[in-house]
Amino acid sequence: MRTVALDMGDKRIGIAVSDSDGLLAVPSRVFKRTSDKLGDLRQLAGEIAEYDPKTVVVGLPLSLSGEIGPKATMVLEEIEQLRAELPNLAVVTQDERMSTISASRALIDAGRSSRSLRQVVDASSAAIILQSWLDANRN
Repeated sequence: MRTVALDMGDKRIGIAVSDSDGLLAVPSRVFKRTSDKLGDLRQLAGEIAEYDPKTVVVGLPLSLSGEIGPKATMVLEEIEQLRAELPNLAVVTQDERMSTISASRALIDAGRSSRSLRQVVDASSAAIILQSWLDANRN
């Protein structure tokens, strides 16, 4: 069962996908936002559907104390729009605190230059979010 994860940023959305067994998360790509949020979400929904997933996991940027702040509220609103665009898929949230920091550190440790991080960090962050969800929901 394939699962897709999203790391919803203001300028970019990181996309990761699981293997068909739902064991391993892999960064896929970075979707660049435009000024048309609804159009972006519709296009993103089309791309998600191409993976033929059963579930979409969206990183929820809770505050460090675990509360829902302004950024998390915005993501929750976008999740509702995604659910409307993908009515046959489960769209769930996963705490994403520290995922971007973890992804950046892992990429730097792997030898990526800080200049090239923007191109891949969002997809890597989505993979961290997805792997966390996969591990927590393993049967």
